[in-house]
Amino acid sequence: MLRETLILALAVALQTLPAQFAVAGQLAVSAQAPTVESEQPFKLTATAELVLLDVSVKDSAGERISSLSKENFQVYEDGKLQRITQFGHDDVPVTVGVVIDTSGSMHSKYADVVAAAMALIQASNRNDEVFIVSFGDRVSYGLPDGVPFTDDFRQLRAALALGAPAGRTALYDAILSSLHHLERGSRDKKTLVLISDGGDNNSAHGSEEVMRTVRESRATIYTIGVFDADDADRDPALLRRLAHVSGGEAFFPEQPSEVTGICRQIANDIRARYTVGYVPIRSGERSSTRKIKVTASTPGGHKLMARTRTSCYLPDIRPTADQYGEASRKGGL
Repeated sequence: MLRETLILALAVALQTLPAQFAVAGQLAVSAQAPTVESEQPFKLTATAELVLLDVSVKDSAGERISSLSKENFQVYEDGKLQRITQFGHDDVPVTVGVVIDTSGSMHSKYADVVAAAMALIQASNRNDEVFIVSFGDRVSYGLPDGVPFTDDFRQLRAALALGAPAGRTALYDAILSSLHHLERGSRDKKTLVLISDGGDNNSAHGSEEVMRTVRESRATIYTIGVFDADDADRDPALLRRLAHVSGGEAFFPEQPSEVTGICRQIANDIRARYTVGYVPIRSGERSSTRKIKVTASTPGGHKLMARTRTSCYLPDIRPTADQYGEASRKGGL
């Protein structure tokens, strides 16, 4: 009788738990009853999982499509069709990091880049929480100490004004630092906008570590490649990879003056993206990476271009506690 009562109480409690929005957050129920032979203590484990995908949809002409319903989407994980359990298309606030290259190669372009970054912020949702990162020889955060994010235009303008292009380029360090800072944000959707030539010559970390972290994060990354044709350090391929893996988009303007229009375009895209969620099926408790594909079509059946991250990372299952209040196994994020 006690065992049945505990299970019923846990089921009621789980209905009140908020969804954990991450690339994969945890929630499923299991109960282990002791056998006479083992004499193990009775354990209850509460875990749950939900994969939320940030999806941009355009037609063949590149125009954003904003009138779709859940029935117009299909989600595949490792090639298998999944049941969509969460869907939304509201213009909700997001956490945004604006990451700007301030190395010496950006000197002639920096005024245009700062103006473009401010245009991005002004075109975004007024309740977005934003932070500014600049990187040359080292990574710097522009907001005052004790202010990790803000929606105050004056503070953000002042943060952008602090940059002074000089020195070498610690791009990989800047991306890793920005991704970690992004996770401190309170918004469910996370986005980075990176403006750089894509080259790196001063980081303590490497590109593969960066890509692994991007795959395991929940961030959507937009990249803008700003460089001269004879720039030996430019790396447009990396900028394309960052955008493709995370479900964002890469842009390569011919002139720095074009960056402002691109930033407004990115702001509009962020506000028009769909949220599509599903619960993955576990085959074990160990961490794994799943390949993701999302397709979309009009109500009339015409195919559209859906862009989202290419994979999701499921962490180790981490039970909450046994009957003594102690975690029975360790793992997870």
